[in-house]
Amino acid sequence: MLLNLARDRRVLFIGGKGGVGKTTVAAATAIGMASEGRRVLLVSTDPAHNLGHLFGRDIGPSRVRLAPNLDGVELDPEQTARQHLDEVGTALRRLMPAHLAGEVDKHMALSMDTPGMHEAALLERIAQTVEEGLQEYDLLVFDTAPSGHTARLMALPEMMSAWVEGLMHRQERAGRFGDVLRRIGGDDGVGSRVVGNTGATGGRGDRDGQVRELLDRRRHRFVHLRAVLGDPAVTAFVIVLVAERLPVMETIELHAQLRRAGVTVGGLVVNKRSPEDAGEFMAARARQEQVYLQQLVEALPDLPIEEAGLQAAEVVGVEALAAFAGRLRDAAGAASRDAPTTTPRA
Repeated sequence: MLLNLARDRRVLFIGGKGGVGKTTVAAATAIGMASEGRRVLLVSTDPAHNLGHLFGRDIGPSRVRLAPNLDGVELDPEQTARQHLDEVGTALRRLMPAHLAGEVDKHMALSMDTPGMHEAALLERIAQTVEEGLQEYDLLVFDTAPSGHTARLMALPEMMSAWVEGLMHRQERAGRFGDVLRRIGGDDGVGSRVVGNTGATGGRGDRDGQVRELLDRRRHRFVHLRAVLGDPAVTAFVIVLVAERLPVMETIELHAQLRRAGVTVGGLVVNKRSPEDAGEFMAARARQEQVYLQQLVEALPDLPIEEAGLQAAEVVGVEALAAFAGRLRDAAGAASRDAPTTTPRA
């Protein structure tokens, strides 16, 4: 199921509760697709940044080659927010009167701790990554932050698009108001003095054009991301979980949140399934897990489920991830929602 989704889509988001193996599943999927000859970009939006640990190397905010046909990048929310505010501050200082530069800096410093700033900055970086990545790669695989953070992030494109469009509308109204004042006051009249001499570089028309260009670029990115996320032929979200009470409940809630945000959930990966033939202790755990899986099936009857068995050793390094991808490949198409108790395990 998982690799089939990856073959049929251009963008794949892997999410779920913390500690369930999202990064491992995302990395194995990316390696599996890269081994089939597809150009893949693996993107981490999780502040924990486990990609580097899995691949045994530093990754960071610049793309690096992880394996043949596979590049990776880690988007750090804190660094992204700081970079975003630096860019906004530079633009504002260019557009505002010179004597207000100190106020701009003060506003930018305060904005760093504004609720939602990190999410908004990260969303813009994701939007940029999607826009550029779809031109350069066959598949983008996102390893996302834990459920609550990701659900909020998926709902942001709609809100951010509306927010930017509102800013553009107000900027256009301000421009029309300035034109009226200039016509009333004449070239050397009151309107010219009120609207014109701001002290910023360039004339009013130049500054208005720069503001419109900046806002239009942001609006385009958010509109494009919203379209990509809402197109089930392009994007799918895969929820990873373990067969325990809290992860199952959180999965059901995350599925509902993603649906409200217009994001299609393509399937579920139940990771770290206990073996039934490794002693009574593990067999008892497997039976308990099956109870929770049945609750999941009843709550989300239309979603395909793929199971990945508990591994004896940590899945670390390209070879181990490739082997995990091989098990996913062997299990592709074998999972059945009609007979969850007999679903082969990856």
